[in-house]
Amino acid sequence: MRVERDLRIPMRDGTVLLGDLYRADGQMPLPTLLQRTPYGKSVHPPGSPADAGRIIRNGYNLLVQDVRGRWASSGTFDPYENEAADGYDTVEWIGKQSWATGAVGMLGSSYDGAVQWLTAMSGAAGLRAIAPHVTSSDFYEGWTYQGGAFQLGFCLRWVLADLTLPPLVEQRARTAGEIERVAAQIEEAYRNPSACAGLLDRIAPYYRGWLERSTYDEYWRAISVRENYAGMDTPALNIGGWYDIFVAGTIANYTAMSRGGVPQRLVVGPWSHCLMSGRFPQRDYKPSADAEAVDLTGMHLEWFDEHLRFGPASSAPPVRLFVMGADQWRGFTDWPPPEVEMTPFFLHSGGAANTARGDGTLTTASPDGEPADVFRYDPADPVRTVGGATLMAGLLTGEDCGPLDQRAVEDRPDVLCYSTEALACPMTVVGPVTLVLYAESSAVDTDFTAKLVDVSPGGRAEILCDGILRARHRDSLSEPEPLKPNRVYEFRIQVGPTANVFRRGHRVRLEVSSSNFPRFDLNPNTGGPGSARAAGPTMVAVNRVHHSRPHPSHLVLPVVPARETDQA
Repeated sequence: MRVERDLRIPMRDGTVLLGDLYRADGQMPLPTLLQRTPYGKSVHPPGSPADAGRIIRNGYNLLVQDVRGRWASSGTFDPYENEAADGYDTVEWIGKQSWATGAVGMLGSSYDGAVQWLTAMSGAAGLRAIAPHVTSSDFYEGWTYQGGAFQLGFCLRWVLADLTLPPLVEQRARTAGEIERVAAQIEEAYRNPSACAGLLDRIAPYYRGWLERSTYDEYWRAISVRENYAGMDTPALNIGGWYDIFVAGTIANYTAMSRGGVPQRLVVGPWSHCLMSGRFPQRDYKPSADAEAVDLTGMHLEWFDEHLRFGPASSAPPVRLFVMGADQWRGFTDWPPPEVEMTPFFLHSGGAANTARGDGTLTTASPDGEPADVFRYDPADPVRTVGGATLMAGLLTGEDCGPLDQRAVEDRPDVLCYSTEALACPMTVVGPVTLVLYAESSAVDTDFTAKLVDVSPGGRAEILCDGILRARHRDSLSEPEPLKPNRVYEFRIQVGPTANVFRRGHRVRLEVSSSNFPRFDLNPNTGGPGSARAAGPTMVAVNRVHHSRPHPSHLVLPVVPARETDQA
């Protein structure tokens, strides 16, 4: 293998981006795989779940490029905004090189996956296929915001740790110490984001723009992948993790593009954004869950051979999912599997569903005349984030992500818990989970959170997926509308995708509350901006969840019909 460092790649506006080329010895032109990254082309090539050496040994060039304004590349870094045009220009440049056939594929994780979709949006003719790993479908919904709530835990940590620790040399010399101090005290920064606002304005002015653009407007639409599905025809190998913050977007990309007739594959494992071993501090999904055992490099080679070299298509089902609970990989024909039955599980109680010791239940029977459940949401005492699909400070160790036990959360009176009876037979759930919640608040705005939990006979309450909805965005992410206090509204909360077998003797549990901090910023309940944007006044909201004949709150689970062999 030979490496050619710092190739100069001109963009249409004269900006020069630098890249490193890895290729086998010899003169024969080869198809090229491109990775565009803000994290440093020489820091961690290839920055992908695929093995670069094995890819090159199998007859591909690999070009790793610093994106605009990062590391060796010139220009100004504005996340997402230049990636479509720069990706297009880079693909065109590759097509003119003597070492390239003109056929280009792209690979990489996270932001490196996002730029693949943006390049596909650009219509670059030489781009034959992509392999985005743990990335999203939209940079507003599911990346910067979710359900109208700002993803504080991810965004603040990302800017401080990933995007600003290795800036240009002069900038780093001026700010590195301050950045590192704030990053080391990230919990304090989560509590009071305004305290580091001056630093962020200097090193990442785009962060303030994210906060000010708190609704889904034309800025977000212009860079949205999901808004541009109809104009794309790029085959994609979509790889995600059940505990990755972007898993819903990964699946949305597969679903929309495959419905449009574009070849797609989907692989989702029991992984977080950075942990792909299948081993978390509180849960081990067995050796088959490890990404190395799955052979993601082999999947990449098979995918790129098919689309860059016109090799044979895989005969495997297009959807490959690790089904938790059963702890095994299964193939499916689509997402969600066509055989699933969207089954409503209705909320019930005698008005005391607070905590896991309360009287909240989940059944398939509709409610009749039942009193509402009431809790107080105080922004000064929020429910703490415990695991789930997070991307915060403990991302490399699994300390604050993944399948963590929720019993401490469920001991709070501001967390409503609704559980099924212990299951007589296992129940398999594969697909998107939605909560239809009928609720009211004493405030003009508040949040409602939902969490799906698998409760073992011993009491361990393992989080599977969770979601949030800022009440003023109940009907639109673009046009918020305040609540009328003490009026009942319908809220549809996307709890998230999952694939899990609730084993015999386990219970299905739904948690409902109004905060999940610091994953999401705090709603002050006043109608003002969230805590990430302004440290303004707050008030306590009294929130009521209804489950009655006119207001039948229910959790919709995608249940796979039971088979006689399902006895575990």
